[in-house]
Amino acid sequence: MNKFFLVAVHTYQTKLKAKAFLVTTAITCLLIIGVANIQPIIEFFTGDEKPHVAVIDRTGSLYGPLAKQANHNQIALTKITDMENEAKEAVKEGKWDGLLVLSMDAEGLPEAVYYANTIVDNQTPEELERALSQLKTALSAAKLGLTDEQMAELSKPVPFQKVALEKNAKTEEELNQARSLVYVLLFAMYMFVLMYGGMIATEVATEKSSRVMEILVSSVPPVQQLFGKIIGVALVSLTQFFVFFAVAFAALKTSGQEVWRFLGLDHLPASIFVYALVFFLLGYLLYAVLFAVLGSLVSRVEDVQPAITPVMMLVVAAFMIAMFGLNAPESAFVTGASFVPFFAPMLMFLRIGLVSVPGWEVALCLVLLAATIALLIYFGAKVYRGGVLMYGRMNIFKDIKQAIQLTKK
Repeated sequence: MNKFFLVAVHTYQTKLKAKAFLVTTAITCLLIIGVANIQPIIEFFTGDEKPHVAVIDRTGSLYGPLAKQANHNQIALTKITDMENEAKEAVKEGKWDGLLVLSMDAEGLPEAVYYANTIVDNQTPEELERALSQLKTALSAAKLGLTDEQMAELSKPVPFQKVALEKNAKTEEELNQARSLVYVLLFAMYMFVLMYGGMIATEVATEKSSRVMEILVSSVPPVQQLFGKIIGVALVSLTQFFVFFAVAFAALKTSGQEVWRFLGLDHLPASIFVYALVFFLLGYLLYAVLFAVLGSLVSRVEDVQPAITPVMMLVVAAFMIAMFGLNAPESAFVTGASFVPFFAPMLMFLRIGLVSVPGWEVALCLVLLAATIALLIYFGAKVYRGGVLMYGRMNIFKDIKQAIQLTKK
């Protein structure tokens, strides 16, 4: 057992002190702080500068009411008397951000053409189009003789309520809040499993390629090596996750109040965070064993990626199903897939976050997941014990059979 802790602590300390780990952690923390403060950053670089649009009003009556609407939408309009070709040249030279030409159609209603050097910026023309649509509605109402009260009544949205009949069903507000958090946690789970699972496989393959494994096998039992590396890398991932969580929590609390309220972190039950941790750890352990076993079958670091690709595809498939499940968490497909051990860490957590899941379903899922992990550990230990001593070209199915045969000798 002392040797197991020795491998785990050595793996943890080595990865924690690695320059790649420190640089990645620092860069990611800066990105988290940047995302949490994205609005102030954008305002700092752009300032209060409004887009300046020149307007040629061929009707003589639309510019006034349109300018009032546009001013509310943070667009600076300037009426000009230049010819259209001259105004286009001014836009090309950068004098104006755009040119809006107003006219009337055959029915006496507004129509417009917007000119700009490029149409990459959608916001300005969309705001102008919205303002013109409101103006067109007002003119149409005036032609029909409708009063302001009648127009307000026509524009009033239909009262529409959503009421859940189940006793413990979540409200629409709770669902929106939970959906945002579940998405963030699913993405974090997906990234961490891929990143740290690959780290385990690479660690084993690196030791084999340098022939260090032959020395280790003579001093530390292979099974203790397997779990020492898994636990060591797990501690590294949890350390990094804790750092990211602490930075994100502080950044959102101090500077990103809108994002904080959007995620609804003040109102979500603590149980969803507990489930997130449980399924994260179980999912990590499930895939970590697979990554470690496949890493033990390759002799060169260059062969790691092809070897672990099938497992990575499983993780990607689980994530894609989870993305579909965000909008249909009660579908039969998502419900059934949530009991498949390789998909359960993401899908069952998604269902728990968005819908009311019976306790027996959660318990059954956890039992199936734990049983699968135990089976993989038993099988993986046998493969790992023989796989670390195998060198040569990789053939997964043939190598697994050969590795198991080596453990019997």
